[in-house]
Amino acid sequence: MIPMIPYYSYETQCRQLPLPFPPQHQNVQPGLEYLMCPQPISDNPGYKGSGKLAGKIAIITGGDSGIGRAVAIGFAKEGANVAIAYLYERSDAEATRQMVESYGARCLLLEVDLRQPAYCKEVIRRTIEHYGRLDVLVLNQGVQFPQESLLCISDEQLENTFRTNIFPMFYLTRAALPYLQPGSSIISTASVTAYAGAPLLVDYSSTKGAVVSFTRSLSLQLVDKGIRVNAVAPGPIWTPLTVSSYSADYVSTFGRDTPMKRAGQPFELAPTYIYLASDDSSYVTGQVLHVNGGVMTES
Repeated sequence: MIPMIPYYSYETQCRQLPLPFPPQHQNVQPGLEYLMCPQPISDNPGYKGSGKLAGKIAIITGGDSGIGRAVAIGFAKEGANVAIAYLYERSDAEATRQMVESYGARCLLLEVDLRQPAYCKEVIRRTIEHYGRLDVLVLNQGVQFPQESLLCISDEQLENTFRTNIFPMFYLTRAALPYLQPGSSIISTASVTAYAGAPLLVDYSSTKGAVVSFTRSLSLQLVDKGIRVNAVAPGPIWTPLTVSSYSADYVSTFGRDTPMKRAGQPFELAPTYIYLASDDSSYVTGQVLHVNGGVMTES
């Protein structure tokens, strides 16, 4: 008798098996999800919404792909309509829109350069114009440019990393605050590198440390207004940022150094953002939640 070999979907395998990724690299950042192999898993078919975000309006920066796409899909399943801000990745953004709309939600696409304060104001203005309100602000945009030495970080790279990763936090929140009501939520994407450090990512890690401080300080400033401010600190996650940042050889072992011996998939972070956006976290503010495959950090 031939033994039965159990079938594992890739979704199951990504949870249980330390599968390596095929070597690959994209030369332009942000990367494009539709070019990745395998495609990141943004939607967990097993996750069924229960109306946790019914009627809410959310802005998600970097929502065209990766973590942002997974968050947009998760929010849609829970009843929220979303606005997605992205830089130039139109094909990815359109794919995300279709996924969001397949769950009965609305999705506004906003192609903007968030490094410019005027465009951040435009994101808020167009969202309010389109939906009439704003309840959740997810600050998720980011770039990283690995360098072997601090001496290799040019002034241009340093400014671009900070202008992309941290400046829009201020620009967007400043523009959004007049529209946020008690019960609203601001959620930023930090990183395990803010706690564990990363020798190839000194400037990126510094911006993520700034995100942590931004989260803690702003939460104290807004707590009396009933607006909660939190962050999520992912570990290595299979997204376009990975393949557009690292060499093909590095990509092939990406995430294998975590206790779980694998990188995470974007859908594995979405429930954390849903929790922080919903009333389930009504007593949570100023916190950073770690989703990193078992890496121990001092939070």
